[in-house]
Amino acid sequence: MNQLDQLKQSTTVVADTGNFKQLAQFTPRDATTNPSLILKAVQQADYAPLLAETVAAHRQQPLGDIVDEVLVRFGQEILKVVPGRVSTEVDARLSFDTACTIARGRRIIELYERAGIGRDRVLIKVAATWEGIQAAKALEHEGIHCNLTLLFAFCQAVACGEAGITLISPFVGRIYDWYKKQAGASWDEAAMAGVNDPGVQSVSQIYTYYKHFGIETEVMGASFRNVGQITALAGCDLLTISPELLAQLQAGTEPVTRRLDPAAAKSASVHAVTYNEADFRYALNEDAMATEKLAEGIRGFAADAIKLDKMIEELRK
Repeated sequence: MNQLDQLKQSTTVVADTGNFKQLAQFTPRDATTNPSLILKAVQQADYAPLLAETVAAHRQQPLGDIVDEVLVRFGQEILKVVPGRVSTEVDARLSFDTACTIARGRRIIELYERAGIGRDRVLIKVAATWEGIQAAKALEHEGIHCNLTLLFAFCQAVACGEAGITLISPFVGRIYDWYKKQAGASWDEAAMAGVNDPGVQSVSQIYTYYKHFGIETEVMGASFRNVGQITALAGCDLLTISPELLAQLQAGTEPVTRRLDPAAAKSASVHAVTYNEADFRYALNEDAMATEKLAEGIRGFAADAIKLDKMIEELRK
């Protein structure tokens, strides 16, 4: 068995792409998108007509509504290929606005339902700020399932679990990037690989905590830099992986051993914690890596959302 097939024995594999024409070869169950991935896709010749066609059909609508139409159109195409769910992201510029995030999440679901796609096949993707978590909690109460993204700190994961969120996406590679940059010339790649990788350790801690206390929120490791990070998290509920790394896994034949296990988590020594808003904000503030990476991630997604806005404005002239 290749590494991808081995991984699928203990983990649900998710494709992290807006490039739906690439998906079938890896047979993932789910797929995730974000503004950066959609922007990357629509700049390719294969997908530019889809963008132009969607904008032309909704030219008279407000810009934000057209953007949602584009995101949902890509989601529809992805769902023709994957049997499970697609994650569609709310505009990152709303990351600190609970009410607007709720409204945008409802609208995205409404567009999917209008296209004949049930809400059980869609995850509304929201940044794991305090405001984002509260918005997702409200959406979950309405039967709208959410994926909390840009998750770097343990406090974010605990708050999501307490809010009854369907799924979280802890970012392995971006955590790794931060610690590697901080270490500079003293970084030892071999010593910090696999289970010693700080991003891998973060996801392992969250997984253990959730399984130990019976928290139903699914853990989906995301943002991988290499195959070693992925195989070190074999057994995680889900892993969302870029097409490039999926191809490497498909070509690899080295053994993949299950690393994360619910039974082991149940017997682990873990203490329960809880966060109100003040506690959450202080804990996040105390974590320099998480604070910096969350802010950087929101800025990055917002910048790409602005670029997509400009492309749509040009097309609807």
